[in-house]
Amino acid sequence: MVFDSEKQSIVSLAQAGDSSSGGISSMKEHLIKENHHHSPEDYSVLAAIPSFLFPALGAFLFGYEIGATSCAIISIKSPTLSGISWYNLSPVDVGIITSGSLYGALIGSIVAFSVADTIGLRKELILAAFLYLVGAIVTTVAPVFSVLIIGRLMYGVGIGLTMHAAPMYLAETAPSQIRGRMISLKEFAAVLGMVGGYGIGSLWVTVISGWRYMYATIIPVPVIMGIGMCWLPASPRWLLLRSLQGKGNVENLQQAAIRSLRRLRGSVVVDLAVEQVEEILAELSAVGEDKEATLGEIFQGKCLKALTIAGGLVLLQQITGQPSVLYYAPSILQTAGFSAAADATRISILLGLLKLVMTGVAVIVIDKLGRRPLLFGGVSGMVISLFLLGSYYIFYNTVPAVAVVALLLYVGCYQLSFGPIGWLMISEIFPLKLRGRGISIAVLVNFGTNALVTFAFSPLKELLGAGVLFFGFGAICVVSLFFIYFIVPETKGLTLEEIEAKCL
Repeated sequence: MVFDSEKQSIVSLAQAGDSSSGGISSMKEHLIKENHHHSPEDYSVLAAIPSFLFPALGAFLFGYEIGATSCAIISIKSPTLSGISWYNLSPVDVGIITSGSLYGALIGSIVAFSVADTIGLRKELILAAFLYLVGAIVTTVAPVFSVLIIGRLMYGVGIGLTMHAAPMYLAETAPSQIRGRMISLKEFAAVLGMVGGYGIGSLWVTVISGWRYMYATIIPVPVIMGIGMCWLPASPRWLLLRSLQGKGNVENLQQAAIRSLRRLRGSVVVDLAVEQVEEILAELSAVGEDKEATLGEIFQGKCLKALTIAGGLVLLQQITGQPSVLYYAPSILQTAGFSAAADATRISILLGLLKLVMTGVAVIVIDKLGRRPLLFGGVSGMVISLFLLGSYYIFYNTVPAVAVVALLLYVGCYQLSFGPIGWLMISEIFPLKLRGRGISIAVLVNFGTNALVTFAFSPLKELLGAGVLFFGFGAICVVSLFFIYFIVPETKGLTLEEIEAKCL
């Protein structure tokens, strides 16, 4: 067979340099680090689109839920429009509805810790689509409050699985030249879903039982996502990792990886797929991926460094004020002359469109400029905007234009930096054999911190005042700049194996 001669050499390579404590010889790392001019991966754009589109639908469903739920709450609480007898909800009940999917996502992040290594990313996304579908149906037909919460939790578990598996699948299947663009487009899909949720919600919010129609409208999307993921192949790198670790028939797994690569890259690699699979196998073996990962490894050596980078980025993504600034957005714009009752939904759509445009800019330039320049530029703009917001609430509250400019600057800069790049970096920085567990921890940190910031915001606002709070967020952004400068590496144009060898 094609791989008979290669298998011996790969096994020999894996065994040759196992004397170091990290399981990787300095000679093998040197070979990859010297390979600065890795040949570009051939690919067909048409072949690459489906491998992005169907995982991105999961991100779209996440964003849609955020937008639709903000409108659904208005409908559910209305005595005349809710169409239910239990519309008189307490603030705690409303909080449970709005955060139900968030807590479901936390559960999904925990479940995802080992599921990707067991069933693979493709099947994990199929499971996520199923949970999205069931969650949307249960929410739509919920006869009582408790059933509504069950539906929200199930939908949230789908979110947790998606935000774990989608960036990983894209990172492992996308050509290195456009990997940043593809994963950033996932964030674009989430923002597009958010805008869509606001738009659909505004159409149904004045209709009796309109909240049911808001969730029913999205039901076909998880069906399409699930069918699409059933059609897509498994990640070639996941198949080859299982091959190297002896989890299945080696020959069958390697042949499946060749077929997968040909489908993902298109006809331009039909003759080159075998050679590319051999390259990936050699590189995986050279960085020690042929050995079974242990749980303790995630907190050691290069895996600990990857966890520090990924965990730090998603932590800073939340504690630099993004949920709080968006919470304040309607009141800030009201001071500039907007009406709270008539224009709340339009304001949300306006901000969503701005997020969409700026995410589109990031998608276009991320593989040209790199990750670090966008992080530096975007976070620097966030520092300025947060200090402006703090100044508005303390010193310039008679000049609403200051607040409006600061708000728009913040939203735009966030979508150029932490918004897309946080998810991009966590998807590509972990070693392959621990990527599933590493990203699961990062996603758990993301949703957990989001819940904590959302919970703590109101009491902190009462205790410190909005101005001091925004100054505090600005100070955290300054700390973020130091973190980016000293800790975060540049991964533009590198294959996943090169990232592991050069950046960790």
